[in-house]
Amino acid sequence: MRIGILGGTFDPPHKGHLALANAALKELCLDRLIFVPAFLPPLKQKIDLTPPADRFAMVRCAIREEPRFEVSDCELKRKGISYTVDTLRFFRKQYPEPAELFFITGGDWGKTLDQWKEIDVAFSLAHFVVAKRPGFKTDGLRPEVAFLDFVPLNISSTGVRDRLARCEMNVSEIPDSVLEYIRQHKLYHS
Repeated sequence: MRIGILGGTFDPPHKGHLALANAALKELCLDRLIFVPAFLPPLKQKIDLTPPADRFAMVRCAIREEPRFEVSDCELKRKGISYTVDTLRFFRKQYPEPAELFFITGGDWGKTLDQWKEIDVAFSLAHFVVAKRPGFKTDGLRPEVAFLDFVPLNISSTGVRDRLARCEMNVSEIPDSVLEYIRQHKLYHS
């Protein structure tokens, strides 16, 4: 079994996240891909996040059309800072070898891998796959890192949140099901 793990704040989840997940499914021949909303990302500790239950529910809305997508609340239940190595330990217990785990991250995060907590342990638990961006330079990355050829959509969660705060509710960058959840729960309004 080949399982992809895609972490993030997903605040909110957008079509760029889904495009990356679909590219990973195809290129890595994954049996399933698990979205893992972070409780508190190590490098984003000073930002205000939407409550974890809402981010989890929005991911569930965003992925419901693809049966190979799942969402895990393992980092939300664990609370505290969401370190990748702890998440990979959790999934390795759930899916012992010979299952293969693939941790997928964007090119911007890939450049900081050597700063991550217990990165050598993390590399022993899963294959690391970095989604390249146009102009992305692979020099300086560990030789065991694999690359996903992916042209990202020009979407950011920050931009989506800004538009929603200005009541621009016709945001085409997020799935309709997520937009409906946002409307019902009155999220991102100033």
